Amino acid sequence: MRAQVFHGPGDLRFEDVPWPTPGPGEIVMRIEAALTCGTDVKVLRRGHPVMIPHVPTVFGHEFAGTVTAVGAGVITVREGDRVVAANSAPCGACPPCLAGRANLCEDLLFVNGAYGEAIALPRRLVSRNVVGLPANVPAERAAFAEPLACALLGIERARVESGQTVVVFGHGPLGCLLAMVAVSRKARAIIVGKAGRRFGRVQGLRICECIDAAASADVVAEIKSRTRGRGADVTVDATGIPEVWEQAVAAAGRGGTVVFFGGCAPGTTVRLDTRQVHYEELTLVGAFHHTPDLIRRAVDLLESETLNPDGLVTHRMELTDVGRALELMSRGEALKVLIEP
Repeated sequence: MRAQVFHGPGDLRFEDVPWPTPGPGEIVMRIEAALTCGTDVKVLRRGHPVMIPHVPTVFGHEFAGTVTAVGAGVITVREGDRVVAANSAPCGACPPCLAGRANLCEDLLFVNGAYGEAIALPRRLVSRNVVGLPANVPAERAAFAEPLACALLGIERARVESGQTVVVFGHGPLGCLLAMVAVSRKARAIIVGKAGRRFGRVQGLRICECIDAAASADVVAEIKSRTRGRGADVTVDATGIPEVWEQAVAAAGRGGTVVFFGGCAPGTTVRLDTRQVHYEELTLVGAFHHTPDLIRRAVDLLESETLNPDGLVTHRMELTDVGRALELMSRGEALKVLIEP
């Protein structure tokens, strides 16, 4: 089969690789839709020792499709089933897993291979993180299950409730999904972004209110103005930029929660106003990845159309175009690119 193979930072090759066959407990899935992700852009630029411990490997991690073969012992799915698979599977036995925080599993198994015609999914993933698709959920929408599950975790970490104001810093796909989840909980959401093609697309989707940081003399002051001087109940950074982490703290109101969702580069630090954090009782939390339960809840939201992310797809391309798609992402000219093998 043909696939986009990652050989190391900056080295992505379109190659012929063997068509996968399932071992015991495994399944083979024909990929019908894959989505680009900002993480792919970062990994292509600098690698990732956890998500991609070995190279070469087929690239990409957001996908959905149809089961074409099952290995011995598989009873949860059959050939012909339409499914979506997460990009990881927890062990289920370590202390974080037993405490209900499978996203922090000490032996989290990552899976890559969305940018190919088919993928073999390992036993642990098949048993824990493959979900059947309802007939009304097309593959291109189902492929949003993984990033949507990440957004669900971020909003859950903040314990967002109806009537709260949630400010999301970052207008990329995950920033949009975070805002969509907040709105689905009847919260008021505000996205902070910067003028450009992507920001214009986000404004056109009318997900929520938007603030153009480039046109604002003081973003934090504007947020406080829009919240009657109080600041936001919840702020979420979805940029991974240390300076924006600091803005997210500054924009939080008394008793507010700040979610550090966007991962900063290794070795970076941020400064905190200790008076604000202490005397205003801010809650500062990180948010990483997703859990099997959240993957299933994401599929439920997509099935019920409580949340519809279709508008985040700005381009449709073929498997040969993955490199160009990731370039569009890196230049801020695309939100999500749908790859149809």
